[in-house]
Amino acid sequence: MSTANRTDTQAVQQDLRWMRRALQLAARVLYRTSPNPRVGCVLVRDGRVLAEGATEEAGSRHAEAVALAEAGRRGIDPRGATAYVSLEPCSHHGRTPPCADALVAAGVARVVAAARDPNPLVDGGGLQRLRDAGVHVECGLLENESRELNLGFFSRIERGRPWLRLKAASSLDGITALPNGASQWITGPAARADAHHWRARACAVLTGIGTVRDDDPRLDVRHVATTRQPWRVVVDSRLELSPQARLLRHGDPTRVIVAHALGPAEAAGRGAALLELGAQLLPVPGDAGKPGKVDLRELMHLLAQRQIGELHVEAGARLNASLLSAGVVDELLVYQAPLLLGQGAGIGPFGPLQAPSEGLRLHRVELLPIGTDYRWRGRLGG
Repeated sequence: MSTANRTDTQAVQQDLRWMRRALQLAARVLYRTSPNPRVGCVLVRDGRVLAEGATEEAGSRHAEAVALAEAGRRGIDPRGATAYVSLEPCSHHGRTPPCADALVAAGVARVVAAARDPNPLVDGGGLQRLRDAGVHVECGLLENESRELNLGFFSRIERGRPWLRLKAASSLDGITALPNGASQWITGPAARADAHHWRARACAVLTGIGTVRDDDPRLDVRHVATTRQPWRVVVDSRLELSPQARLLRHGDPTRVIVAHALGPAEAAGRGAALLELGAQLLPVPGDAGKPGKVDLRELMHLLAQRQIGELHVEAGARLNASLLSAGVVDELLVYQAPLLLGQGAGIGPFGPLQAPSEGLRLHRVELLPIGTDYRWRGRLGG
């Protein structure tokens, strides 16, 4: 290998090293930044880290600002440094000033970004602003890893709907509830605790009115340390949610959204007690194929407009089946106990199908033991 090639290879390896570090920093704030993306930033000069940072809670500083502030606190001048950022620096005034301008003002010589920001207010504008100021810019290093950390953010902006993860707990023969409705508990405490990590990273947790009536869940995060609770969404076409439901009495009722298919006058009457508690009523067009039911595809678009990007579903078999039939499920997260229950409800009995080949096949499947159970995770649609 020539000296030039060796030098190029070493440079690439260094870029990979520091971008991986930026992604590690982003992963550390997995539960904190919603609805903003998780972003990490590392300032490097002459092979040495000057400062680093990650995005704070929504409305607070972005990763670049945190890293630059840390450099200032330590008395380090970042001029001539390379900034490794896991997402394109913003170029617009939102709740915080543009990060691209901050990097230019700091005298950073080079910016390496993992992925472009799909937000129309940015979408290449941050990178262009840096180029216009004479900063050397590169983009695309470990892009897939950046997108994986921010599936909901990219889905909300690029597809206009959340990334929907459907969670279920079942027996080995696929039963999620007995014929009498009993479902607690099929899986063990380790699996239930693990599920709270997925709640914690989501923008919102969604369930149906049937699950609220049968199980009276809280749908909050309890087994994971977090400073932010996700929104809680109930699909309740006729506004039958009781004001005494635990999800309204535990946690902040103003972060509960009740999606219904009623007209304004009927909704005002049936939802008066919910509104008094502070819950938000969300009118959704009815499903043309299921009179009186919420159109789930329209609901997804409405939730995206409310900046809900990563949506975690813990519902019953009927709502699961409707979500699967509507084609809005992106990922399955199934905790399976080594237990046979014989009869009862399945994960989501959609169909009937005419042949096994018509089934919904999972891709990128992961299988992991969790306590006495197993966790399946896979994606629909490739």
